[in-house]
Amino acid sequence: MSHPAPAAGSPLPYKLIATDLDGTLLRADETVSERTRRALAAATAAGAAHIVVTGRAVPWTRHILDALDYKGLAVCGQGGQVYHAGEHRLLTSVTLDRQLAGLALAKIEAEVGPLYLAASRDGLEGEVLVGPGYRVQEGPLPNVLLDDPAELWTAPVNKVYLQHPDLDDDALALAARQVAGDLVGVTVAGEGIVELLPLGLSKATGLSLAARRLGVTAKETIAFGDMPNDIPMFAWAAHGVAMANAHDELKAVADEFTASHEDDGVAVVLERLYLS
Repeated sequence: MSHPAPAAGSPLPYKLIATDLDGTLLRADETVSERTRRALAAATAAGAAHIVVTGRAVPWTRHILDALDYKGLAVCGQGGQVYHAGEHRLLTSVTLDRQLAGLALAKIEAEVGPLYLAASRDGLEGEVLVGPGYRVQEGPLPNVLLDDPAELWTAPVNKVYLQHPDLDDDALALAARQVAGDLVGVTVAGEGIVELLPLGLSKATGLSLAARRLGVTAKETIAFGDMPNDIPMFAWAAHGVAMANAHDELKAVADEFTASHEDDGVAVVLERLYLS
């Protein structure tokens, strides 16, 4: 992947630093290392802006941003939400058309058989609803278990999560794209996390909106990520950095590789760019 260099005459290597959360900025215990905090602080002190760009919806992101004392904009919900962390305010939100989602699911199930489902409700307090059979990853993120899958559709949702009893994530996502890619977006956001999104929505959508608010362009942006849902963000930004733990699909389009999220990979690059 070839991208232009930062704008000529810019006092900074990049004016905007876009980081994914899980598998990128966060370690497995959902904390950010002191080294990475220092590197981000140095970059922002030099004049760069840092923006979090995550697949997590706002309710699953807020506590992390608060713990970081993060006051800026965050792109959440796979690009569907732009959130002002300092004001605890949702600036933009895009919802998934539930009728289209239902049609897409019917097509996917006709192809691969019954699916296990969960859904992320819209809004600052939107709950993640988990239907029968869906395997929830262990951790602190709250969710509501449902007995009746029909309850997933009783209020607006940002996205729907899919799992299959046998197919792995990549195979499920491929099958979903093949039969329903004209109705919804499909992305792999992490292990066991295949998502249906509004068609055309990606992290790049939300990042471009947030960058415009900050007065920064794509050619002034460096992005860090680890999963296929970061591919559009890498395509939009001037420079894409894949973590050592990244999915092969993301590594294939990265401009640079760094250390893993457990080994301060974000800090390694930022120290070179802003502290050398």
